[in-house]
Amino acid sequence: MQEFENWLEGLIGEQFVLVVEIFLIVFAALFLGYLVNKVIDRLEIQAAKTKTVWDDALIEAFRRPVVWFIWVSGINLAAIAAGVVLTVPVGEQLTAWGKLIQLANTTAMVFLPMLFLLNFIKRAEQNFLDPEYQSPPVDETTAKAVGKLLRAAVVISAALILMDQFDVNISGLLAFGGIGGIAVGFAAKDLLANFFGGMMIYFDRPFKVGDWVRSPDQEIEGTVEDIGWRMTRIRTFDKRPLYIPNSVFTQISIENPSRMTNRRIYETIGIRYDDIAAMDAIVADVKAMLLAHDEIDTRQTLIVNFNSFAASSVDFFVYTFTKTCNWVHFHEVKQDVLLKIAAIIDNHGAEIAFPTSTVHVPNGIATNPTEA
Repeated sequence: MQEFENWLEGLIGEQFVLVVEIFLIVFAALFLGYLVNKVIDRLEIQAAKTKTVWDDALIEAFRRPVVWFIWVSGINLAAIAAGVVLTVPVGEQLTAWGKLIQLANTTAMVFLPMLFLLNFIKRAEQNFLDPEYQSPPVDETTAKAVGKLLRAAVVISAALILMDQFDVNISGLLAFGGIGGIAVGFAAKDLLANFFGGMMIYFDRPFKVGDWVRSPDQEIEGTVEDIGWRMTRIRTFDKRPLYIPNSVFTQISIENPSRMTNRRIYETIGIRYDDIAAMDAIVADVKAMLLAHDEIDTRQTLIVNFNSFAASSVDFFVYTFTKTCNWVHFHEVKQDVLLKIAAIIDNHGAEIAFPTSTVHVPNGIATNPTEA
């Protein structure tokens, strides 16, 4: 190194040696960081060929911490080249630049491992939810809950370690937190209620991300998009986001149609009073049609019966369940069933009734004006 400095002094002069050394160190750090990025790109391409959860997450999580470590090391070498003393004997004081760089080093030694762990947890969570990496994928609600807990643990641990490195009295801080926690608890009772409401959702699992939910108590209906620590985001069917504090779910009833096993067809059909003689045959044929229908679950309750004498019709009702729970396909099945019922009524020479009125005139109606 000394020979290189002597050669550089003879080439450009003593006054420019320091500037060139610092430039070369910074350039080397940046170039090495660039090379490491390229190597990680190649490794990611190779890891993508194997559909395992961990290798992609590990390689991607290393990228920024490793590159930033190289940059921090370059800054330290540049500081040493500039004559900044980073360690001094006991009893002596560091320069202002030395204190600043030492502070940056201490922070980096805690921050970079934290960054690696946070990136690793985030990518692993994504892989667990991706059917290409995990088949079947992990439940989204569980994966996000575990991911949030792990990230919170990493951040809190890093903060405690950093405070210890800066000689902050953690015991005193925790004691103050215990005393002040009572006051904070009263001031932030709604926030705590939402937090524990979120915990209840995670433990009781009344719904998960992707479920269609609705409440008979309030105007809440839509698809769950995210369950956070404070609130849950639901996308309504007109595509508006609905943000609901988690504490609300401890006070209302929640219906989860996504977990239904079947969908119900419950219709009342009326035919004319003139066709009441065909009622028995129509009911029998409709029931036979449903029993033979490929989309009707005959293991469930199936009822077709004459039901009532209505004002303008004689009514029978159909009560049955489809095999599908899919909303769109259910309506296709229901349409097919109703059209077949209409065809059965028509085949028996009957007609579906509609509201009619009969006017009764006791003395008849005069057709000749002279008779009136």
